[in-house]
Amino acid sequence: MTLSDFGLLAAPFAAGLLVLATHVPLGIEVLRRGIIFLDLAVAQMAALGVLVAHLLEWDAPDVAHGLGAQAAAAAAAIFGALLLTWCEKRWPQLQEALIGLMFVVAASAGILLLSGNPHGGEHLRDLLGGQILWIGWPRLGPVAALYAVLLIAWFAWRERLGRAGFYLAFALAVTASVQLVGVFLVFASLIAPAVASSTLRQRRLPAAWALGAFGYGAGLLLSLLADLPAGPAIVCCLGVLAAVALLAGPRSAAA
Repeated sequence: MTLSDFGLLAAPFAAGLLVLATHVPLGIEVLRRGIIFLDLAVAQMAALGVLVAHLLEWDAPDVAHGLGAQAAAAAAAIFGALLLTWCEKRWPQLQEALIGLMFVVAASAGILLLSGNPHGGEHLRDLLGGQILWIGWPRLGPVAALYAVLLIAWFAWRERLGRAGFYLAFALAVTASVQLVGVFLVFASLIAPAVASSTLRQRRLPAAWALGAFGYGAGLLLSLLADLPAGPAIVCCLGVLAAVALLAGPRSAAA
């Protein structure tokens, strides 16, 4: 193993840190509100938008990362977020069930859209598991700019955003991260650090960021050394990290 091999992980690791920058505070808020599957549902809606753009051949040949795909993903995620905002007002007691239903319907719709595509299985796998190892530095600039705006809005006006503002910020963050790291890693980035730090009473946010960064680093190293898919390796490392942190913390910890 050479230094150049480890150098290949620099851009993917930077992408992971970018994702964690927004997803850790959003994940803590999701855990506090008890709407755990919100991130998975909105991420799947964004992925469905990418699939629609792919089938319509928008911005070919680089459909997955073109403006058409970005717009379709954002529109689908924002639609899902606004729909869930309306549902929460109308049927608050059913919100978690409706979030789960949105996820499974969006996932099933994606499978149906790709059923006649000979490369559909590969494309769906890339959207779910991600291709974080192939991320280059040029892709990180626009994402970093979007995340900076979202973080400023979150920390400056979080109390004023309200329910609709929270869902909208969530949809925009997830739209970018789904195409960067995949649906599964988006969910793990939101929930695992929040769960891992749930036993802490002070400095929870920086601790959650650090734990998430450690999980990304460990997963990327495992992928490189064992020749494993990077996305699933990182998800597993984040999951193990959350389990260890919970077992090591006090039993009465609250989210």
